[in-house]
Amino acid sequence: MRLADVTGVRVLVTGGTSGLGRAMAQALSEGGARVAVTGRHRERAQAVARELPGDVVGIAMDVRDPASVEGGVDEVGAALGGIDVLINNAGIGMRTVNPQFLTRPQPFYQVPATGFADVFATNVLGYFHAARAVVPAMVQARRGKVINVSINEATMVRAGFTPYGPSRAATDALSKVMAADLAGTGVDVFLLLPGGATATGMIPEGTPAELRGTLLDPAVMGPAVRWLCSRASDGLRDLRIVADGFVPPT
Repeated sequence: MRLADVTGVRVLVTGGTSGLGRAMAQALSEGGARVAVTGRHRERAQAVARELPGDVVGIAMDVRDPASVEGGVDEVGAALGGIDVLINNAGIGMRTVNPQFLTRPQPFYQVPATGFADVFATNVLGYFHAARAVVPAMVQARRGKVINVSINEATMVRAGFTPYGPSRAATDALSKVMAADLAGTGVDVFLLLPGGATATGMIPEGTPAELRGTLLDPAVMGPAVRWLCSRASDGLRDLRIVADGFVPPT
């Protein structure tokens, strides 16, 4: 499949230094987009930006902190001359509360309260903070896109997946509300998910080889994210796109 042209599109990818974020940033920069990747540490973000092809900048941003997000968005706007697409991707997974979640899942009542709060602060509030900082300028320009990275619905309610599953259910609901609130503004909202577990840093060390063999390559996000960021998806809204096996809607 020929990948969509994204020449000149200005894209902010939160959590863009590794995993799905880095894969999406690479696919977009290879397609001619101007990309900002963010991470909590400026040096790491800048190092990744230098490693990626094309026009990429690295920006420090902690999505849990509204002030950090607002400052980072201002910096991205200055570097790129504006933001056409926000990709909400920064997140943490089950590994932070249970390093053996794939082989030894634990029930919700064994999850530390601090761990639950940390996952929601990053995965849910992080999406809110970034969209809240970016979208007003899009509404004023009457053009823009927000792409919220999600997971399979079955994973949201899978036993042993508290708090990660519920956090992604919350961001899916938030996306629906965003789309409804932005109807008629020219700003489109999409959900994008890999379509299965991916080989990222969220997968614990020591995961059995037979399980690792089933993991998707993060590059699976490329064709779908290129299409969503291109003019081909203009005017569409509130779509849930599965990257694995992606075929552009007709």
